[in-house]
Order: sequence, then structure tokens, then C-alpha cells
Amino acid sequence: MEILPIAVIRTEFPEKFGIPRQSGLASSLRGRIVFNEGYKDPSALRGLESFSHLWLIWEFSSNRHSDWHPTVRPPRLGGNATMGVFATRSPFRPNPLGLSCVELDRIEYSTAEGPIIYVRGADLMDGTPIYDIKPYIRYADSRPDAVCGYAEEIPQKTLEVVMSEAVRMELGDKAEAAVEILAYDPRPSYQNDPERVYGLSYAGYDIKFVVVDNTLTVTELVKI
Repeated sequence: MEILPIAVIRTEFPEKFGIPRQSGLASSLRGRIVFNEGYKDPSALRGLESFSHLWLIWEFSSNRHSDWHPTVRPPRLGGNATMGVFATRSPFRPNPLGLSCVELDRIEYSTAEGPIIYVRGADLMDGTPIYDIKPYIRYADSRPDAVCGYAEEIPQKTLEVVMSEAVRMELGDKAEAAVEILAYDPRPSYQNDPERVYGLSYAGYDIKFVVVDNTLTVTELVKI
């Protein structure tokens, strides 16, 4: 059986660094799903607008040529504990497929690119191949009493973000999402150097920042 991507998602992330570790954490993020040739028939989307959320099945395309590992070190555990790959959401899997739940914003059925699905809260890099789209069904997909192992706690925004008004104005309508991303601390958990300047590529900019204690300060905004 050959499985081909039906679409790609367009987001403001040209690289992996800074992408939220799970979908839905940064609800202000925007993305649009553009269908590939052969899948542009708008009738395939009939009825989808009646759902508020969607499941996306996608490929960890940036790891396409990487070997899979039976054990990994989840960032959530600080990179210190080893877990079996099937007990994690690591990209280094035998079949590098990901699953994300996103909020449906709207659908444009007739554009120069064919039908386009606009979503919120996507945790995907720009150009990620999408293999399938399914509606989120609350009675079947929600399990409030589920036991979640080492991932019981909901990730919290751990940093206060200091961003000048000039930077906010330059980012425009992307400023809110940028602050939300930074508040979740995009740094690897093992890095805590107050003198290091980090760079986050987002929305056509390289956002430079430093972190001292629990405060993240944006120091420079460079147009890419």
C-alpha cells in the first residue's frame, strides 16, 4: 500500500526550533492547509465546516532520513530519562508520522490554489506534508479520565516575556503569537545560560532573546 500526502500546511515556522511541543498550546498560531494536485475537489470537504476541531495526520519530514531509535529522551523529562519510543511522541519513529488536533478557523472553497483550510494552534513546520484530515469527535476522542504517565501535568507558560513596543509594532498581528510561543520557553530543557543569545525564526523574522531567571527579553528583531 502506497500512502501519498494530500496537502501541505503553511505556517510561520521555517525550522523546528520554537514550535510548540504539542498542538493547541499556542492557540493564536495560524496555519493554512493547501491541497496537492489530485486532491483539490472541494466536495471532499463537504460537511467539514460543521466541526470545530480536526485531526491532522502528518509526516516528520525534517527527520525523513534519520534512523529510528527504540529508546529516546523526552524533552518533557529534561532529557535525563530514557523511555521507549512508543511511550513518547518523538519524531524518531519507525514510521515518522505525527498526529495533531487543531481548531478549524474557516474554509475557503474557491481560491487560485484550490480549497484552503485555515486552522489555529498547529504545531507544525512550514511545508509539512499532510496525509489525512479527520473531524474531531468529542464523544469518541475525549477521555477526561485517561491516565497519562509522565505527561499528566498540562504544560504552563513559564516565562514572562518582555518585548518592546517597537518590536510589537514591527511584528504586527504576529506579535501575540510570538509572545505566546516565547512564554512556553522554546529553549532545550538542558540549556539555562543567562548570557546566551537565542534566535527564533518566526514569521519572516529572527527573534533574538535572552533568558534570565523567569524573564525572557527580546533583544533584537532581524528581518530574514
